[in-house]
Amino acid sequence: MENFDQIFTLLAEHEGIGLNTDILETGLLNIIALVGILVYTGRDFLGSLLEERKSTIVKGVQDAEDRLNEAKKRLNEAEKQLSQANIVISDIKNETISTKKMLLQSDSFAAKKDLKIRFDRALATFRSKERQIFVEIKEQIIALVLNKTVVRAKEAFGPKERATALINDTINKLEGDLL
Repeated sequence: MENFDQIFTLLAEHEGIGLNTDILETGLLNIIALVGILVYTGRDFLGSLLEERKSTIVKGVQDAEDRLNEAKKRLNEAEKQLSQANIVISDIKNETISTKKMLLQSDSFAAKKDLKIRFDRALATFRSKERQIFVEIKEQIIALVLNKTVVRAKEAFGPKERATALINDTINKLEGDLL
């Protein structure tokens, strides 16, 4: 704070701040000459540096644009491939569904055919067993009837002579009906 006060004190004693118009005393010519020499001698150097920088920037921008265009092309190609892949996937799904349906139908047909064959065999076996049982029952009935008939015939025709006479009478009756 003390330095700040000293600055105002000095300014107040020497009549304030003013503009020095003496060109030689201020060194303005020296500064202008220095800037002129720097511009003249540095023009080629700065020009080449600026040209290099400009060409580097232009080349970088052009490379970036080329990469952007290439990326856009690859993106378009990838989108086309994606749409084609989606079409192929949907075709594969449709083919898979139709193949599944065909397989299920063929499996169903084969199962129906197998069941029909088994049912027909079972029915044939059942009918065969039914006929066999019917024949066995018939044979047993015939055997029982014959046994009862023999027993009744023995009871009715006890002696042999009577049976022989009955047989002869029956034969004689039949001969008469035939003639």
